[in-house]
Amino acid sequence: MRRVGASRAGIPLWLLGVGHGSRQALVVAGPHANEPVGGATVLRLAERALADPRLTEGADATWNLLLCLDPDGLRRNERWLTGPYTLGHHFRNFFRPGFLEQPEWLPDGAAAAALPETRALLALQDELRPFLQCSLHGVDVGGGFVELTRDLPGLDRRVAGIAARLGVPRELGAYDALYWPGLGPAVYRIPPPHRRDLAAAITEAAVESTWFHPHRHGTVTAVVEAPMWGVATVGDGSPHADVEAELRSVSRTLRQDTRLLAGLTARVRPYLAGVPDAARLLAPVDDYLLVCPGLADAWDPDCGNDSARPLPPMTTAHLAALRLSGRRLAVRTAGLLHQLVTRAGRDPAGALPE
Repeated sequence: MRRVGASRAGIPLWLLGVGHGSRQALVVAGPHANEPVGGATVLRLAERALADPRLTEGADATWNLLLCLDPDGLRRNERWLTGPYTLGHHFRNFFRPGFLEQPEWLPDGAAAAALPETRALLALQDELRPFLQCSLHGVDVGGGFVELTRDLPGLDRRVAGIAARLGVPRELGAYDALYWPGLGPAVYRIPPPHRRDLAAAITEAAVESTWFHPHRHGTVTAVVEAPMWGVATVGDGSPHADVEAELRSVSRTLRQDTRLLAGLTARVRPYLAGVPDAARLLAPVDDYLLVCPGLADAWDPDCGNDSARPLPPMTTAHLAALRLSGRRLAVRTAGLLHQLVTRAGRDPAGALPE
């Protein structure tokens, strides 16, 4: 175990090493503060690697397990991590920092990385030159899937077997990978980074990142997503009875939610001057309110989608993922606003009933 850096609040970033092989694997837990499954996963992986020498000596491998990349953000989720594990309790106590405070992203390139957590990860990647990097993520409601910077033939079959054994639905039309090429069911190819505006960076990962930074070392990065609450429909690859009607419904709901939440935010904002951490809670609110109108337009068949970015053929799984994503953005925003108002200790804007 060694310390490889510290968070903005001074919390150590710990790296647990298992094995003494020449081939380095890097596994990153907790890149997003609201996704704790990675922390449990790396500890389980450490136990397996210690118990099975085929994973270390037999593979000439060392497993480098970064126990949590964003410990500051994770601490802000402790109120729901202790249970009860219900959707209401989760979203009322949910925290995920604004896009520019998420340590995997490099909006201005690696040389200009601003966050100490990001700089620590970049240094670790350049030190280890791993053959494999796994970034462990989680989705609140939906299914499991994997995103790769380079194809790993046969991975889709392994994902299918694991998902079936654990009873986890596979996302066959993941929102995160809506415009990305598929490499097999629930496995997607992450396109090379390219700079676009902030909204595209947030919704499409259209930005440089620590996923691609170690590419120069021959690294393949796997971003692994696992759900807290599974939804079987995200694994239904059958045709939908009326795609356009469903897209209109999803878009209309997102627009209505966005208008409501934008109005609530405008009413609440003037009363937040003395609220602890108000800026950190408002940053993701502003991110969500920025991207939601564009998403609603992109999904709406009556808005004339940009011909350069047409929607892919939409199965039942795709449409389920879009509906979940729209509701996720709205409920996360509502949960953050709920925290802001309750921390203020008063509600002069009358926001809580809404």
